[in-house]
Amino acid sequence: MNSPWFSKYPKGIPQEIGPYEYESLIDLFEVGARKYPNRVAFENYGKQITFEEVDRLSTAFAAYLQTELKLQKGDRIAIQIPNLIQFPIAFMGSIKAGLIAVNTNPLYTPHEMLHQFNDAGISAIVIVSNYAHQLELIQDKISVKHIIVTDMGDMLGGFKGAIMNFIVKYVKKLVPRYSLPTALSLKTVLQKGQSLAYQKPQIHIEDVAVLQYTGGTTGVSKGAQLSHRNIIAHNAMITHWFGPLLTEGQQDIIITALPLYHIFALTVNGLLMYTQGVKSVLITNPRDMPGFVKELKKHRFSIITGVNTLFNGMLNNPDFKDCDFSALKGAIGGAMAIQDVVANKWEEVTGQPLVEGYGLSETSPVLCCNPLNGNHKRGTIGIPMPSTNLAIFDDDGNQLKQGEVGEICAQGPQVMRGYWNQDNTGVFFPGEWFRTGDIGLMDEDGYFKIVDRKKDMIKVSGFNVYPNEIEGVLSKHPKVLEVAAIGIADARSGEAIKAFVVKRDQSLTEEELKTYCHEYLTNYKIPRYIEFRTELPKTNVGKILRRALKEVEKSSVA
Repeated sequence: MNSPWFSKYPKGIPQEIGPYEYESLIDLFEVGARKYPNRVAFENYGKQITFEEVDRLSTAFAAYLQTELKLQKGDRIAIQIPNLIQFPIAFMGSIKAGLIAVNTNPLYTPHEMLHQFNDAGISAIVIVSNYAHQLELIQDKISVKHIIVTDMGDMLGGFKGAIMNFIVKYVKKLVPRYSLPTALSLKTVLQKGQSLAYQKPQIHIEDVAVLQYTGGTTGVSKGAQLSHRNIIAHNAMITHWFGPLLTEGQQDIIITALPLYHIFALTVNGLLMYTQGVKSVLITNPRDMPGFVKELKKHRFSIITGVNTLFNGMLNNPDFKDCDFSALKGAIGGAMAIQDVVANKWEEVTGQPLVEGYGLSETSPVLCCNPLNGNHKRGTIGIPMPSTNLAIFDDDGNQLKQGEVGEICAQGPQVMRGYWNQDNTGVFFPGEWFRTGDIGLMDEDGYFKIVDRKKDMIKVSGFNVYPNEIEGVLSKHPKVLEVAAIGIADARSGEAIKAFVVKRDQSLTEEELKTYCHEYLTNYKIPRYIEFRTELPKTNVGKILRRALKEVEKSSVA
């Protein structure tokens, strides 16, 4: 570990971590609750819940899973909830019961849910009622034995919760009718669970805690196996890194607009801030930018995390400049590149820099980040976390020299053990070097930079989208003969999906194709642009050349 970045490592932050403070994530939760029982842990729609309440309710949930549902250590439970107080209660309770949490995007189509749930072999699911109708469509095709449903307002309590549930269901009509006869109510589960005895399971630090599903190079979603050790080590690393932003003796506030089912928000906004006694303000729908900014105005927030599109959206809202930035100490962007124009405007408006980090679902996720003490370098993803090695390799597994471009590979205790139900061939180079699939370099100052993305992965608002998946869906349309999908530059989402289609039936329209996509793909995976062509560029063996399509798109923009 003699990389040149060590000479520039942030002052006061160790280059190595360990031994670990916790033996399992259950210990991590218990310590946080003991240290900050009366502090507010989470706030959502004005409802505040203390660390003691989170501990009590999550333990009740765990007790019910163990005693009434008879779930065993290692069983998988899907959690399909947006940023509501219900999420941390369900997540922590599942871990306390010794289960493996399977984080699931609530916006998934039944087609996507079916693959993930069957691959994980889930025994139970906790789902918000807004999406229960999707589960109904596949319930006979999955192994789930227990279904727990929650309404959005369930944790708000009393009249306020009842009003929200009424508005969501009957006014905004956001809860389509569904029939899940055996489903349990989360409110009932928590109520009954508080009278049941909880048995703390025996957890080994190498046991799997989370299956975090991510796209694969073939377009098939794969579950990254994150152990208790992976997440505990990651927590120790970023505890040191975020230290300069946290105030000793008083409570900081972090804005959580990224969904907790996303690994970045889960481990940074959720677990790290829980161990540090920080209040996390959960934003359920950040796409409602006026509503989001209105909520921001209520808080003197210390830290905010997000993706480039989120920061850009805030800056383009006329009321954002009127927020109180007097307590702001850090803004951290991840999941996609932070554009210079956004970073510059952010610092101009808030008075604080917007720094960039880098990680993947497979690495818990943070691998490197720009220092938060002022030594950040614009246009880079920063330097490695403590106990983390990053290096650049060629396709044959040879490590390249500083400044040379190749695949970014990583070693560290936060790196997953492998994908669930996969043989993992080609995932690691010898020496346990995890292949990120991203192309980059280490510059003259020891900072890492992403140059391009390996294969043809598309990043839409921080989410990975693989062309094979898009093409696989479109090609099944009876009027489609051939199809290719690529990513094109987009000021709003970083990249947008464009599909090139050769018609089998000339009556096919763009509207018809997009309607078809809505049946099988989450919104961010649906092509924004569709171009019909008489033929697609191919190699001499008939393979479609996406690269040629990208070159045409770039030349047309130029």
